[in-house]
Amino acid sequence: MPYEVSPSPVAPRSGSRMWTVGAGAGIAIAALLLAAFLQPVSPMWLFGAAALVALSTWMIHRRPRATSEPVGTTETEPPADRLLLDSVFEALADPVLVVSGGEADDIAGRRIVLANTAARELLRIQSEGALLVPVLREPAVLEAVDEALFGGVARTTDYAGVGAQTRHWRALTRPLPSADGQTLALVVLRDETDVRRMELMRVDFLANASHELKTPLASLAGFIETLKGHAKDDPKARDKFLDIMATQADRMSRLVADLLSLSRIELNEHIPPAGRVDLARAAADVVDAVSVLSADRAVTVSLQDRGLNAPVSGDRDEILQVVQNLVDNAIKYSPSGATVEIVIQPDIALDEASAPWSGGNRGDGATRLPLVTPDRETGQRYAAITVRDHGPGLAREHLPRLTERFYRVEGQKSGERQGTGLGLAIVKHIVNRHRGGLTVESAPGHGAVFTAYFPVAAPRSAPAP
Repeated sequence: MPYEVSPSPVAPRSGSRMWTVGAGAGIAIAALLLAAFLQPVSPMWLFGAAALVALSTWMIHRRPRATSEPVGTTETEPPADRLLLDSVFEALADPVLVVSGGEADDIAGRRIVLANTAARELLRIQSEGALLVPVLREPAVLEAVDEALFGGVARTTDYAGVGAQTRHWRALTRPLPSADGQTLALVVLRDETDVRRMELMRVDFLANASHELKTPLASLAGFIETLKGHAKDDPKARDKFLDIMATQADRMSRLVADLLSLSRIELNEHIPPAGRVDLARAAADVVDAVSVLSADRAVTVSLQDRGLNAPVSGDRDEILQVVQNLVDNAIKYSPSGATVEIVIQPDIALDEASAPWSGGNRGDGATRLPLVTPDRETGQRYAAITVRDHGPGLAREHLPRLTERFYRVEGQKSGERQGTGLGLAIVKHIVNRHRGGLTVESAPGHGAVFTAYFPVAAPRSAPAP
């Protein structure tokens, strides 16, 4: 980009400089010619001197004109602008790729010529030289890149990324001018996960709320109509109906609270938490909190080794909610006089965390199923919490659907086990957000074992002296 050079206010103008030199040269030439006429004996050297002065004056006037072009009008771009453009390219929040085409019929020849910081972190590649096909395996995006490279067509493609956390992306492909005989295309990836999750959250909340609130609202409307009619003068019937109405109102309140909690968790599911929580301490707090409920149901809650230290990366409130929901379910489905066992494993590998529970009897025909599986990362360790009850257990066909919203096992809808049907759905999404895992192991008549595991937190750095 050329710069405009402004003249110095103290430098003489080119016109005045030219006039001064020209006037001096003219006076000198006139003097030499006059001397040549006054001395006719040997005037030739005087004429030569006059010609030399005239030639020198012409050369002096010609040099500034040849070099008067201001600095910076060359076609090469200044280094400062180049550094600025590189800094802007690296600072972009959206992943940006520049792709070269190679041969049109060689799809494996598509290479990434340039990638900014966001693209390198997302795709785990170097800044240049990586193959495009192993990095972006979405056929629709690869087809759009080919159209930009060899057809000059700009396209926008929506796709969903694979992995434990589904992320929605919008890929913008644009053709670029060819350089050094290469066909180039620009690929910009835009994260649309938040927008899609908000849309799904609104749709799901309306559908679930309208479906689940229909029954308690109908009950309330029927009891109100009854109380206004023939039961208004019957104190016993009135008290009975009012108790039922209070129960239904409480159920609606818990249902709305759980729906809002689930929607909030799903909205932030793709953002990993950055806190630090002691899983063993969270389990101890939950055991203390459910002591009244367990005493009412005559169920003993046993936590092995309260002195363990099991730090994990996560949000404390959400970790507490996971443990609370698992323990509540275990108490709810345990018979009177039974024991709910809670075991903490502070530092285990992924294979150990998802392995069958060591305290179970494998001869009972129990089925183990992973409900949430994290992405495998080399060297990642986990802390696991296992909750076991001695209730009726679950048949094999029910296990894959346990984390669905409002799913109830047929034959276990007793009025003593009231719930919203969202507890395990909330557990699933919290565990998924924490990049952890969830497994279930159960058999009819032998209770159920739920294991949730979370990544171990990095050790705290020592304070500087």
